[in-house]
Amino acid sequence: MSEPSRRDEFLIAMYNQLMNDINRHIVIIWQSIGTLVAAAAAFGFVEKQILSIDVAASIVLATVVWMLAHIYDASHWYNRNLVIIANIERQFLLKEDLKEVHYYFGKHRPKGAMISHLRIQKNLGLSIALIVLVSLAYVRLGAVLFGTEEFSVEMCLPWLVAAIGIWIWVLVARDSRKKYEEFLRNSPGRDVNTEGIAYEVGHGHSKINQ
Repeated sequence: MSEPSRRDEFLIAMYNQLMNDINRHIVIIWQSIGTLVAAAAAFGFVEKQILSIDVAASIVLATVVWMLAHIYDASHWYNRNLVIIANIERQFLLKEDLKEVHYYFGKHRPKGAMISHLRIQKNLGLSIALIVLVSLAYVRLGAVLFGTEEFSVEMCLPWLVAAIGIWIWVLVARDSRKKYEEFLRNSPGRDVNTEGIAYEVGHGHSKINQ
């Protein structure tokens, strides 16, 4: 076997660094979960009458939005790095390696695909936000409707944060998708004959994407 060229050495070093980048972004998401849990502790200040329930809920909702932004950023980095990794692998692997090594390098992940790990974290954040909003609607808005409490402008704060959060969520998701589409368009990598290979849920695909 011939000695690897400087280009080969560079690609291998780049390959290793890209894998490290993926791992780092996954760790960041776990740190975001810790921050969300810490933000939820704001409800403890409600009992001590340091914060109102509306302010505490707003803090939690804002943290959920922050967490979602990190998740979409991590998802973009993961998908983008996986494209580069696959493109590097295509420089060395052959068609038969689709079966003998792994089939992922033959076809890139579809647009907007999110790995299960990040999707679980996203659903956790959304579930927490939903629980907070439903609880607020029951406790605060219910009290106003039944006349046991007067309406105040502060009651609108969590809903304002939620509305802004949805807007940010849509923008971040769209931006992440566009950046990935741009990357795929400009750096598709070498063509690989994937005849006989089924790409479905194992690589972010579904039969709809075929």
